[in-house]
Amino acid sequence: MQLPQPDLSRLADDLRSRFAELRGEVRQARGEIALHVPVASLDDAMRVLRDEDQFAFEQLVDLCGVDFSAFGSGYQGLFVQDAINERSFDSRDETDSQPRFAVVYHLLSYRHNHRLRVRTTLAAGPIPTCPSVVELWPAANWFEREAFDLFGIAFTGHPDLRRLLTDYGFIGHPFRRDFPVYGKVEMRYDPKQGRVIYQPVSIKPREVVPRIRRKDNFGGAGASG
Repeated sequence: MQLPQPDLSRLADDLRSRFAELRGEVRQARGEIALHVPVASLDDAMRVLRDEDQFAFEQLVDLCGVDFSAFGSGYQGLFVQDAINERSFDSRDETDSQPRFAVVYHLLSYRHNHRLRVRTTLAAGPIPTCPSVVELWPAANWFEREAFDLFGIAFTGHPDLRRLLTDYGFIGHPFRRDFPVYGKVEMRYDPKQGRVIYQPVSIKPREVVPRIRRKDNFGGAGASG
């Protein structure tokens, strides 16, 4: 059976019309459509996207967390602690134009051959919190546990929210931009105690971002091999 060709313009119009009351913002670019909804409206918005015939997004393809620390500040490489300190994310409130954390969902409709990216940003606070969508798409179970483990995002209503990828006793959330590249602790076998122990990391942090100055137009047109 040949799938219908996706009509992105019509989908974008339907999304704008349906989600106006939920304060949804629709963006269409590069052959893709993204819907941003406030976290307070996320549960209602996701139910609409799954259950209403004009959308019918039956499958959750992916879910991930995002940390916007140092985003757009010009810092590159592995060490962004200076940029994070400059932007003082911990002191921001939920009215800020750029909250620190977000959750991104990728949805697929078999019926209409549509794909949609949904994003919600999370209010400031010690524990970023987002409603779980496991009830709507059971595949979200491990995705939400992964985002909880790596970013520290708590999903309210999740049936079994616990770490998924890190070791027992792991401290912190390794995909946060302010988490040290070398970690905070290391483990080794202690022959005297006859067991594996944790200890402060012994690797000395160092800057590994290359800083190379080259002539203007290096490697450009006319450059010899």
